[in-house]
Amino acid sequence: MAGERLPACLYLCGMLNKPNIRDLSLPELKSYFESIGDKKFRAIQAYEWLWKHHVRSFEDMTNLSVGLRKKLAEDFALNSILVDKVQHSNDGTLKTRFVTYDGHYMEGVMIPTENRNTACVSSQIGCSLTCRFCATGMMDRKRNLSFEEIYDQVAILHEQSEQATGKKLSNIVFMGMGEPLLNYKNVLKAVDRITAVDSMAMSPKRITVSTAGVAKMIRQLGDDQVRFNLALSLHAPTDEKRNDIMPINETNSIQSLVDALNYFYDKTKNDITLEYILFKDKNDSLKDAEELIKIYRKIPTHLINVIEYNPVAGADFAKPDEQKTQAFTQYLAQHRVNVRVRRSRGKDIDAACGQLANKDKATAKSTL
Repeated sequence: MAGERLPACLYLCGMLNKPNIRDLSLPELKSYFESIGDKKFRAIQAYEWLWKHHVRSFEDMTNLSVGLRKKLAEDFALNSILVDKVQHSNDGTLKTRFVTYDGHYMEGVMIPTENRNTACVSSQIGCSLTCRFCATGMMDRKRNLSFEEIYDQVAILHEQSEQATGKKLSNIVFMGMGEPLLNYKNVLKAVDRITAVDSMAMSPKRITVSTAGVAKMIRQLGDDQVRFNLALSLHAPTDEKRNDIMPINETNSIQSLVDALNYFYDKTKNDITLEYILFKDKNDSLKDAEELIKIYRKIPTHLINVIEYNPVAGADFAKPDEQKTQAFTQYLAQHRVNVRVRRSRGKDIDAACGQLANKDKATAKSTL
């Protein structure tokens, strides 16, 4: 909170001292309406406003009486995130900085392509993993995002998708700020809300959660038999190289991740993708490709995404030239590896992979 100012309206509404209405289930909401002498069907109306219409203010629940809306505002907080700033890339990508009810900032990205519109969402404010190539990793982790804050990102990015392209979101990736598996309960609860039939009804097969590699929690995903897909940010083919760029590997070795991913697949049969950023003269040799193939053979993964490195201030990394990238990916393909080069989107607005960092501040406003 140091150095950041809460929007004045949050003080006036007293939101910080009230129970969050979105923590209530529908039965609990019905009990509340009965307790104030109102009808149960009002709870259904309020619930639909929250989860189908994605309102971020009690005043927007227009089929409830003014008095009832005032009563809800007196008894509950609706801790919605607000849009602080939207940046437009030359390639159509939109990066949005959001502000939370307690004055923190995080970013999400809407990436339109010919065949799909993807929302890239954050799970934490900052990050604790300190990956050397990532702008978010250079920030302190302030706190985890709540499930409804994650949900709000998707809802807002969905609105932007429809407004900018006339198309709904087709995919969601947890590849924004933070490590999703270190905010496990809120990420899973957010996915439950996003996929619920009384909410967005998004297919879980169109959701991918990306992790830097927390072996214990990958196994927990298997035990919980989640229905979404999983991506591992590998980025190096040996423990020695991975330890150097991703400190998390010191306690989550590649072999432990291989074992955890096999456990996850045995339990869920969900798709697993390996993500591999190419760094010039660090992990882009044919020897590195050979080591990567060995890992690929040990995991029931359907794809390796080779990702362009995006420059980050203060990081001592560079992108290999196109010839080196082609040689690397062709070597993989020649050895029967399903490989795809993922070209960066939104680089001109620092919206590409590894670039999210809340660089400046602006004035918070609602998008509704």
